Amino acid sequence: MEIIDGKFVSEQIKNELKWKVNKLKECSIIPKLVIITLENNAATELYIRNKKRLFNELGICIEQKIVDVSIEMNGLLKIIEDLNKDNTVDGILIQSPVPDRFNINELFEKISFYKDVDGFNPINVGRISLEMNGYVPCTALGIMQLLKYYNISVKGKHAVVVGRSNIVGKPIARMLLQEDATVTICHSKTVNLKTYTKTADILIVAVGKEKLIQADMIKDNVIVIDVGINFTKEGKIVGDVDFENVKKKCSYITKVPGGVGPMTVVMLAKNTIDSANKRRLGV
Repeated sequence: MEIIDGKFVSEQIKNELKWKVNKLKECSIIPKLVIITLENNAATELYIRNKKRLFNELGICIEQKIVDVSIEMNGLLKIIEDLNKDNTVDGILIQSPVPDRFNINELFEKISFYKDVDGFNPINVGRISLEMNGYVPCTALGIMQLLKYYNISVKGKHAVVVGRSNIVGKPIARMLLQEDATVTICHSKTVNLKTYTKTADILIVAVGKEKLIQADMIKDNVIVIDVGINFTKEGKIVGDVDFENVKKKCSYITKVPGGVGPMTVVMLAKNTIDSANKRRLGV
């Protein structure tokens, strides 16, 4: 069993990103990301803190725009429109969760696809689905980078994705398909989840339910990617997989924290830097 170390891999990628930021600064360009926040909870605070730490280290400008939840939809759309027009802003991100009264898809559609570094604008979703250039959601991109770093080929393998969110489940399923994996997507309405997880060569879990995946739900030598983030009563961060028992049957497995999380943040930095290069330098 080998642990897939997202923290280590992200450090290797950071070195390349620092070089790219320095090249932009030579042209008097500082990449900038604006995060729009509507709700705060423990997970949100963790995500924002991790983003700020990394972006400050890389020399990328990061600004958090905290919006009062009483704002009307039109007011929120106006904020996004102003950020679209601001040439110093290279990336716009709406931090989840977003109150139900807002149409999240309308918000994503409002963000210019040139600045949609989270990869949720319908144009980027469509372009990626057609295997054209576009921004890929950061967690899915990070997972693929991890597999690539550890020389794990997905070609011809059965990949089971548990979770069908637009943030992780659907994007990673599309990317695995593009790399010639055979993909099964499971979700909350799947009957007898174990039937599917036991057939997986690669199991990717992104649900948000502590210890959802138990050792008897997987076969030997499976590759497990745990995307879940849950907080125990003691405040400890854990994933969706019963790590201590599941790891004994795996060939590779990620930990939580320190697995996919660091890769998600570093891919967001990559997309922001790429946006600055494309928008401001045309490269």
